[in-house]
Amino acid sequence: MFESLSQRLSTTVNRLRGRGRLTEENIREALREVRIALLEADVALPVVQALIQRVKVRAVGQDVLKSLSPGQALVKVVSDELTAVMGTANSELNLAVTPPAVVLMAGLQGAGKTTTVAKLARLLTERKKKKVMVVSCDVYRPAAIEQLRTLAGQVGVKFFPSEAGQDPVQIAKDAVAAARREVVDVLLVDTAGRLHVDEAMMAEIKALHAAITPVETLFVVDSMTGQDAATTAKAFADALPLTGVVLTKTDGDARGGAALSVRYITGRPIKFLGAGEKTDALEPFHPDRVAQRILGMGDVLSLVEEVERKVDHEKAQKLAQKVMKGKRFDLEDMRDQLDQMSNMGGLAGLMDKLPGVSGLPDSVKSKVNDGEIKRMVAIIGSMTPKERRHPDLLNGSRRARVAKGSGTQPADVNRLLKQYMQMEKMMSKLSRGGGKGLLRQMSGALKGMGGMGGMGGLPPR
Repeated sequence: MFESLSQRLSTTVNRLRGRGRLTEENIREALREVRIALLEADVALPVVQALIQRVKVRAVGQDVLKSLSPGQALVKVVSDELTAVMGTANSELNLAVTPPAVVLMAGLQGAGKTTTVAKLARLLTERKKKKVMVVSCDVYRPAAIEQLRTLAGQVGVKFFPSEAGQDPVQIAKDAVAAARREVVDVLLVDTAGRLHVDEAMMAEIKALHAAITPVETLFVVDSMTGQDAATTAKAFADALPLTGVVLTKTDGDARGGAALSVRYITGRPIKFLGAGEKTDALEPFHPDRVAQRILGMGDVLSLVEEVERKVDHEKAQKLAQKVMKGKRFDLEDMRDQLDQMSNMGGLAGLMDKLPGVSGLPDSVKSKVNDGEIKRMVAIIGSMTPKERRHPDLLNGSRRARVAKGSGTQPADVNRLLKQYMQMEKMMSKLSRGGGKGLLRQMSGALKGMGGMGGMGGLPPR
């Protein structure tokens, strides 16, 4: 989402970083470029003006000009003020109430409310160990009720049934009563949306809010709508006592303006970022980490957290032990490593969080293709178990069969085997001599850290 903004700001920031000294003229020039970059990213004008003014006040003061490294100091000032605009820290859901904690979801039609309800239900179940129930009060779209029923089944949470034609307020009241009976920790209430803000929708959502008095009222907004997102959020914030915002579709080609505008205009914190349709694609919003990503510094903390959460620790441990004992690294092991990569969001998802990636040329970034990982997995999947354990068996005719079975060319199979041989060579080196000490360290780290060793099989590109 922040790609274009990140590129512009990173260029400006890198120029300043190397400066031994800065003048007020240098700073004015840099801030002019920052202003243009923000406006091009569809950040609301009042937000741009406020941000630039705050940076300017700090930049021409003692903070920067008298610093030993003024370029670095100015980068820090820009980072700090970006963070302040988006909210100083992650704002968690307030669930410390007598169960059930009711969370009301509001927003326009098509913003992604129903999908976000399922994502949030999964996050609360898996990471917070909460017992969750969901209910749909969208009586105007039977498809929305069925969608939530299906998603609830997928993420393994309770679904309170509702039907088109029922009174939304009564549905919500009955759901709260059912959640109380079944000793549910959190009740997530999905509501109806409209194509635009109108009186009927606002009257209904106000009545729902008054009937169930939710502990959290979250506004779900499509980040692709740019400045409109901030305007709509303001309308809802005026009508409802919102407690937070969820930005959806952040994986699209949105320019990032919504994230920088919504918090400032509404005064409500952004609590989550949603991306795509997968039910695990919802992350807590950390303003400081997003600011770092925008400035091309990466987001290593989020990356480490993701590794700890998504890497299969058991498989990573087994691989470390296998290699340490001198056993051969085979194609089954390679496939496991590639699967781990996919679970982490693929190469593109990882690169977004790595420092300095925004500065890479487009020609390099375009070669990072998650389709390549899928192709490699398909090739290995077309081999017999015996071939995967003993790659030496793969002669010309077998390679041709594997290529045909995976819908690829023999050249693709040859390329994969070449990459495998490089990885296998590296693993065999580690298992000999001094490598054993390293592997023992790896093995110990896996127990304590959560399987970073599972990344060891990243194929060379």
